Formats: sequence, C-alpha cells, structure tokens
Amino acid sequence: QVQLVESGGGLVQPGGSLRLSCAASGSIFFSIYVMGWFRQFPGKQRELVATIRNGGSTNYADSVKGRFTISRDNAKNTVYLQMNSLKPEDSAVYYCNGRHQLNVGDSYWGQGTQVTVSS
Repeated sequence: QVQLVESGGGLVQPGGSLRLSCAASGSIFFSIYVMGWFRQFPGKQRELVATIRNGGSTNYADSVKGRFTISRDNAKNTVYLQMNSLKPEDSAVYYCNGRHQLNVGDSYWGQGTQVTVSS
C-alpha cells in the first residue's frame, strides 16, 4: 500500500510564499516515479501545476512559471512545491501525484491540501 501525504497548505496573503511537501510511504521505489503537483478549483477539473522526473527535469504550467519551483529528495521519498508571489487565483486544493515512469496506470494521489491566497 502506497500513501502520499501532503502538508504545508494554509492561508497566505497575496505576494506571499508557501512550501508544500508530499511524503511517500509504503511499497514504492520512489526514484522511478514521476512526481507532480496538481490543483483543483471549485467546480473545475484537476489541472497540472508541475512535474519532476528522477533526473531532475521539470515541467510547469504556464500560469506558475517563474513563481513556483518543484523539487524532490529521493532519500526522503519527498517532493516539494515552493510557491512564491502567490496570487488569489492560486487558491485551490493542491494534490500530490506519483506516476510510474513506464506504467501510467501505476499512479497514486494524496488527499489534497488547501491553499488560500487572500488579504
């Protein structure tokens, strides 16, 4: 059983920063998983925020480029999302995802963490 547990969400003022963490536990060979962050706005489908492969290559949604940074620590089975210059439109539930790099059907989701950007 694999679990992904997010932490670090909360309330922040516009222009502020938050760092999300996602720790993987269970029977997972973490380094062979593409790790990612997604977010979901009320009434909308989940959308990609950023992904990172084992070698460190990253991919970002246009809306967060230059403001968000994804990173991973394979020794700790953890992926991070550093979010800077936050805007009210970044408010959403953020989900961690782990997907086997060779088998897209082997995928796991965290429970989600709320990020609210408001003054």
